[in-house]
Amino acid sequence: MKLLNSLYIIFFTLIALQVNGQKYEQKLPEKTRILFLLDGSGSMLAKWGGGGQTRMDAAKRILGDIVDSLASNTNVELALRVYGHQYPKQQNICNDTKLEVPFASKNHAQIISKLNAIAPKGNTPITFALEKAANDFSESKSTYRNIIILITDGIESCDGDPCSTSLALQKKDIFLKPFIIGLGMTIADTKQFDCVGKFIDAKNRKELYKALNESIHQSLDRTTATVELLSEKGNKTVSNINVTFINHFTKLPMYEFIHYRNKNGLPDTVDIDGILNYDVVVNTVPPVVVNNIVIKPGQHNTIRIKSPQGGLMIKQSESKAYGKEVQVIVKNRKTGSVINAQPINTSHNYLIGNYDVDVLTLPRVQLRNIKIEENKPTQLLIDNPGIVNLKMTAPGYGSLYAINSSGKQEWVYTISENKSTERIVLQPGKYKVAFRAKNAPGSKFTSIKIFEIKSGSSINLTLFN
Repeated sequence: MKLLNSLYIIFFTLIALQVNGQKYEQKLPEKTRILFLLDGSGSMLAKWGGGGQTRMDAAKRILGDIVDSLASNTNVELALRVYGHQYPKQQNICNDTKLEVPFASKNHAQIISKLNAIAPKGNTPITFALEKAANDFSESKSTYRNIIILITDGIESCDGDPCSTSLALQKKDIFLKPFIIGLGMTIADTKQFDCVGKFIDAKNRKELYKALNESIHQSLDRTTATVELLSEKGNKTVSNINVTFINHFTKLPMYEFIHYRNKNGLPDTVDIDGILNYDVVVNTVPPVVVNNIVIKPGQHNTIRIKSPQGGLMIKQSESKAYGKEVQVIVKNRKTGSVINAQPINTSHNYLIGNYDVDVLTLPRVQLRNIKIEENKPTQLLIDNPGIVNLKMTAPGYGSLYAINSSGKQEWVYTISENKSTERIVLQPGKYKVAFRAKNAPGSKFTSIKIFEIKSGSSINLTLFN
């Protein structure tokens, strides 16, 4: 039988980065290790698919053909682990699993021989077998892609949780999303595997052959992707933005690159692992996230995401009067959550839309419903500050308040109780200061003064007992 005559594994550079002055490349590992995790429980003796064959007979023959077809592929190493095959079901043994053939080169004949010797017997301890499978892969993760193909006809029978176990092992980067090939399972049974990996239902021998073939091809065939960042009108003009591919199942980042277009405006192609589904994050501010993108293995995938941006700059020519860098806080218009903080007099790009902005002057300047348009710099000028110089005849307690146009006051600043003078930089407006010296014999000795600050001006106030 001629199988998989075009299989290959790749060693392609994804991205070149500079880390500590040295070149660092994100790339797919050179080799792939595939662990076949085979159900050897007693239910595999059931007749299946016509012709009088049992489920185990069909699995053995087809898996043996697949293993034999991979014998000439030097970039693939195989191993075989079986569960539920060592003890009778009556003994209810829930730690029944064994690595029958470990990873090695040229072990194909050994795997086929072991397959032929297996006799189904006991329970279905899938969770325990997955846990033990973690030890079957060595630690050289940078050299290998680790993949599990689980072949089973039933659900977990030992009260384990294959979902959480698989997720935990994937988060530890022990193996990629497993393939689960179900033999004659009910719809209710298959639902338990939704969170373990990619489930493929095989109702007969032909479908089992197809499922195993599909799993192998997806594991080994080259998969590429182009991220096409688009303007609001769908034009292919956006670029130079950091893009992150996140494993949709584990939520951990897999690949990261700065989007690139060549001189003809075309984005480049990158190699990715075709087994996984991804959440793709375009790291604009705020980010654009497209969840659960289904990748078609063994072919080129184009991912189109609108990412239109415009610039925002808040300008104040005399901001240095504050003596420190004034920050501009940009907020989500609907939720009020902070999106970014940028220094005043600098430009930053944001997704097009409307934002609220707080400028951390004294008092803060609040700008509401600021519209960011694509490829248009939004520049807003705020008034320059003035200065009030406070002189206290004695140290004391006091606060400074801004008074708005309707006469309401808002706290702005607390006067130091241990100083006799203070220089306070304020935005233009009307203010009130309340002060009482420490040595004053009562609250009736509170001093109240109202004053006005103008841009670029400086005034002196003396506060008495």
